[in-house]
Amino acid sequence: QVQLVESGGGSVQAGGSLRLSCAASGRTINSYAMGWFRQAPGKEREFVATISGSGGSLYYADSVKGRFTISRDNAKNMVYLQMNSLKPEDTAVYYCAGKYGDWSIVPAAFGSWGQGTQVIVSS
Repeated sequence: QVQLVESGGGSVQAGGSLRLSCAASGRTINSYAMGWFRQAPGKEREFVATISGSGGSLYYADSVKGRFTISRDNAKNMVYLQMNSLKPEDTAVYYCAGKYGDWSIVPAAFGSWGQGTQVIVSS
């Protein structure tokens, strides 16, 4: 399994931006699809964005499409989530996740998870 550590969360006003980073270790992630998920208090974990191992395929939840951008740097074993035009409803703990092989939007398909980073968006 690959170990994942997220960073970059924080508090921001609505309309602001944050960039989340996910550092992978243990093995190279170029064969891993990577994803970002989030979980708000009292809600189930939900899909945000995913990217294929090569970076050639991207997929976003409708709620973040056009505002968030997922990217990866396999040479650095890093994955990023650029979040722009943030809304209060984006408030959640954000998790980085990895799965060997093809990309997915299903949390249960991902075998590696980070500890999460908190994002708070105030109105």
